[in-house]
Amino acid sequence: MAVPKLKVGVAGLGRVAKRHARNFLNFTPQAELVAAFSPDPTELAWGRQHLESYGVTLYDDYDKMLQHPGLMAVVIGTATSVHAEETIKAMQKNLHVLCEKPLSTDPRVCREVVAEARKRPHLKVMCGFSRRFDDSYRDAFNKVSQGLIGRPSIVRSQTCDKYDPSGFYVQYASWSGGVFVDMSVHDIDLTLWFLGDDIVPKSISAHGIVAVQPELKKYNDYDNAVGIVEFHGGKIAYFYCSRMMAHGQEDTTEIIGTEGKVSVNTNPQRNLVNYYHAGGITREVPEDFQGRFEKAFIQEANEFTDACLNNKPLPMKLSNAAKAVEIGAYLQEALVTGKQIHFDEFGRRIERPNL
Repeated sequence: MAVPKLKVGVAGLGRVAKRHARNFLNFTPQAELVAAFSPDPTELAWGRQHLESYGVTLYDDYDKMLQHPGLMAVVIGTATSVHAEETIKAMQKNLHVLCEKPLSTDPRVCREVVAEARKRPHLKVMCGFSRRFDDSYRDAFNKVSQGLIGRPSIVRSQTCDKYDPSGFYVQYASWSGGVFVDMSVHDIDLTLWFLGDDIVPKSISAHGIVAVQPELKKYNDYDNAVGIVEFHGGKIAYFYCSRMMAHGQEDTTEIIGTEGKVSVNTNPQRNLVNYYHAGGITREVPEDFQGRFEKAFIQEANEFTDACLNNKPLPMKLSNAAKAVEIGAYLQEALVTGKQIHFDEFGRRIERPNL
């Protein structure tokens, strides 16, 4: 008797979506990649070369892909500007959805996606925060949950990309939502995971510089930024995001508690090799986030598939994806305006008098 498989379609065939397509095609035994969509002729050409021979049907129209016979789930890796629209369309076709982060750069639109998902509790709708599927982060979370560091009180987390002189990130800044919404949203999601998704911001502040890509100024964005979120109840998160690392990808996190701390990737390495030579000791680091989180993406695909086929709970709440973008948007506002933002115990924004 044949074991049923989740029939999956991938929307978008850009850098991240290609990774999803390969993972569902090659590394997710319970899934079958049956369709892929892209409006870009170059991406479709890649699909014809790498997917079509495996029986994957290619589409240049998203709505037509949603009508693919037997389709059960959609993985959305298109431009952020259409994530919400495509997620809602898929849900309305009774399809499970794995959407790349963020759901939208607009917190209001994120909440609309969450509301739409609540109408369809039988569907599995997940936002792809890949770090939650990383073995090291899960080990750190288990240690925190066991009380090994006492009461977790401070999160210090960063997302730092290797410097790209091509100008890609300058163009990307025109619609990315800014460095905090695009990059630190991962660190914010980790904060909600480690400190509890019920935490409420008390104050938010941020500062940034443009060190290597001055063209970012026209989009009110920065290539380096630091943000601090103080929460009611006595907890703090410190975020650093950068697009100018000379050596490679460096995504690190520390969770500091009343009786100790755990750290993840504070000495980043591509593998376990150290090169000893006359100039010292050298170790290589991943070039980009996919190199760092390759296994996490595969684990994400498998757990999403298992949840869809066997009606298992997803490992994260969709509402957290909306909350992470909301905090990121406030950080971006504080970064651009230079003003600290304040909130009451219920999360409502309040204005402090200027003294």
